[in-house]
Amino acid sequence: MHNKTTRIPLIMLAGLAIAFVSACSPTIASRGNAPEPEQLEQISVGESTKGDVTDILGSPSTIAAFDENVWLYISRVTETVAFFEPETVEQKVVLISFDSANRVEILSEYDLEDGKPVIPTNRVTPTAGRELTILQQLFGNLGRFSEGQ
Repeated sequence: MHNKTTRIPLIMLAGLAIAFVSACSPTIASRGNAPEPEQLEQISVGESTKGDVTDILGSPSTIAAFDENVWLYISRVTETVAFFEPETVEQKVVLISFDSANRVEILSEYDLEDGKPVIPTNRVTPTAGRELTILQQLFGNLGRFSEGQ
């Protein structure tokens, strides 16, 4: 009888340990379009066109904001453990730039190590004019309107 009573707390403790460990297992999320090396080998600098690239790789993840001839294929794998912030464990960026004849001019690959962290600034851009109080904002337009308008 003494043997069975000591097993129950041990089984409960083992169950709690398994539940705790499984709750802490990371959640892995993959996002983006990562071209395979075999696909990239099919693209020839100076020969392949935008149509060829689209046929081989599909649509780009994004097109550069200031140059429609720069295409980016971006993929990222993140890992999240419990309630912590997601951590990027793998990232790949393929940059393809086209010349004026829509032929591939540049084909570059970048990994997570090539990235640089961007730290936002808390500076504020000053604006012209004066700051108004709440009362000035509320009553500022009184008397400015006429019935003829």
